[in-house]
Amino acid sequence: MASRNLLECVLDYETETLRFMTDTGMPFTNNQGENDIRMTKAHQKIAGCFRPQEDGGIFFQVRSYLSTCRGNNVSATQALALLFEGTLPA
Repeated sequence: MASRNLLECVLDYETETLRFMTDTGMPFTNNQGENDIRMTKAHQKIAGCFRPQEDGGIFFQVRSYLSTCRGNNVSATQALALLFEGTLPA
């Protein structure tokens, strides 16, 4: 029954559901927070944890920085290059 409800909802809102296909500025998913933690959860699943614990803090700081830069249209490569130069993106 739940799959039927989902299908009916998608059909009712087909234009909105598929907007990402015609509007390049529209992300495939609207949950950026979920996307930001996906890599973290994958690392946790594979490694089990961060050792030592401060490595986890560094990992999260870098991921947060890159996510913020991506949200401001700065590529990860450019963001890291600026970081190692000791400057921040404009």
